[in-house]
Amino acid sequence: MSPLPITLIAGPTASGKSALALRLAQAIGGEIVNADALQLYADLRILSARPSADEAARAPHHLFGVADAADGWSVGRWLRAAMAVIDEIAARRRPAIVVGGTGLYFRALTVGLADVPAVSAQARAAAEQAFDAEGESAARARLRGLDPLAEARIEVGDRQRLVRALAVAASTGRALSAWQADTRPALAPGAWRGVALEPDREALYQRCDARLAAMIAAGAVDEAKALAARGLDPSLPAMKAVGLRELAAHGRGELSLDEANALAQQETRRYAKRQLTWLRNQTPDWPRITALEPDDQWGQFVALFGRLTHP
Repeated sequence: MSPLPITLIAGPTASGKSALALRLAQAIGGEIVNADALQLYADLRILSARPSADEAARAPHHLFGVADAADGWSVGRWLRAAMAVIDEIAARRRPAIVVGGTGLYFRALTVGLADVPAVSAQARAAAEQAFDAEGESAARARLRGLDPLAEARIEVGDRQRLVRALAVAASTGRALSAWQADTRPALAPGAWRGVALEPDREALYQRCDARLAAMIAAGAVDEAKALAARGLDPSLPAMKAVGLRELAAHGRGELSLDEANALAQQETRRYAKRQLTWLRNQTPDWPRITALEPDDQWGQFVALFGRLTHP
């Protein structure tokens, strides 16, 4: 095993977590593992704020841009790939740094991922048909009777997760929340240390706005147009990238650039807020970094964890 524990760096979009991970990797001779669901996709280089070629050359990076947008990765698939990479890094006796904003990825590492049996195609189709025929309110009421814990935590409008929870209950005879409670962490206790970036919300929103402007200047509209032109299933993870819908609409002439930018800014802020809420609820015991400026973040990290050189 590596002499240093695995470092998990979680944070909302535009909070500076990638830069912090890179600085840490350079300080300790570490390798970086992606824990951002959108940075997996090759089609989203700009819109996902994937590390640049220069940044990737400064330390080994893994699981960035490795998937096609048509190939939707599940949490389980990411976990298998990430653990394989982490094991390879440990075999090289180098520290692993897992960084990203996808909370379920960190939960899979530190709490576990439910080993839910495969759901039958019939159960899935029946749940989808019932949802489409009856609407979300009726689907929620039915799920509340089968799995009240799952119903309570699934956000309004999340058709995919509602349908899955209903299909799991119908196909397995057991609530999805019961399966999820029966988990084992992928990382052993004591093998990792975690830190969450939780900057001031208004300052983060300003950073989000500035980064979106930089993305547009770097060609995000063309990237959105190219992905939209593929005609992929809108339920695929890559098609839910923040800003994609608005910038693609501008590319089709349906919105002015100012209108698309304003709508994308709004969606980015909502996304950042959801990430902050998840971190607050799911990682209450992780130490916090509240700064936004890179040097200040680094200073807080050093103050939290002390010696940072590779033994």
